[in-house]
Amino acid sequence: MFSQSFLQLNTIFISILIEAIPFVLIGVFISGFIQMFITEEMIAKVIPKNRFLAVLSAAVIGSLFPACECGIVPIVRRLLLKGVPLHAGIAFMLTGPVINPIVLFSTYVAFGNQWDMPLYRGGLSFIVAILVGAIISWQFNENQLLEKGSAHDHCHTQGKQTFIHKFVGMLRHAAEEFFSVGKYLIIGAFIAAAMQTYVKTSTLLEIGQTEAASHLVMMGLAFVLSLCSEADAFIASSFRSTFSTGSLVAFLVFGAMVDIKNLLMMLGTFNKRFVLYLVAYITIFVFIGSLLI
Repeated sequence: MFSQSFLQLNTIFISILIEAIPFVLIGVFISGFIQMFITEEMIAKVIPKNRFLAVLSAAVIGSLFPACECGIVPIVRRLLLKGVPLHAGIAFMLTGPVINPIVLFSTYVAFGNQWDMPLYRGGLSFIVAILVGAIISWQFNENQLLEKGSAHDHCHTQGKQTFIHKFVGMLRHAAEEFFSVGKYLIIGAFIAAAMQTYVKTSTLLEIGQTEAASHLVMMGLAFVLSLCSEADAFIASSFRSTFSTGSLVAFLVFGAMVDIKNLLMMLGTFNKRFVLYLVAYITIFVFIGSLLI
């Protein structure tokens, strides 16, 4: 019995890693590209000085950005080190994994080629990102990174360099970023696999009998399963006969913004107090928004 459950845990653990690692690799390569090829002056031209406009523009940019929640944290970290305001970075981080074209199309296909669920998912995600970003802009002034950056972060960007030098620097930064966030991905994937193995889904279903409870249960399930946002819609669609549309939207939005592996990456990147506030705001707004659907 023990060997069977351990084998199941091992299978789920490996499947989560296989699913997540490609997106982490994409994320760290984009992070390296930002470090070596994007200057502070370029960013200053794109991000408005006005707080609300900065949040709004970052949320829109994120919605066009095909990134998974597994790889979005290193990208945001690099943007913050480049001078992007925290509130804009968070808005980008919250929309990127949810509203991008790949995720919305997979949601469309998973729910029988109907547009209502992709629209609900994209709309609520955008609203949550705007609200959280706006609150963050008033509550926090600094970038809240555990590591504020060092000379190493900037030593490859000073002076004129050839394309080859910049490309090699991009690969070096990508490798460093991968090993930095990779350990949190592995720990998060193991915890998620253990939760899926030893916590029965039927137990969660029994808890979610009322409307409000069902939304919380689906948000908790999304956190535990730790699915990549490109694949979670197919899991959500399997609950259509059991849970309401609002509950499914809560699952699709919350899981893409906060799950076990993503949370550990954020804890390894940002101050713990900031992460606590961030997760609390996301939870409250997703819960209230999904109840209104």
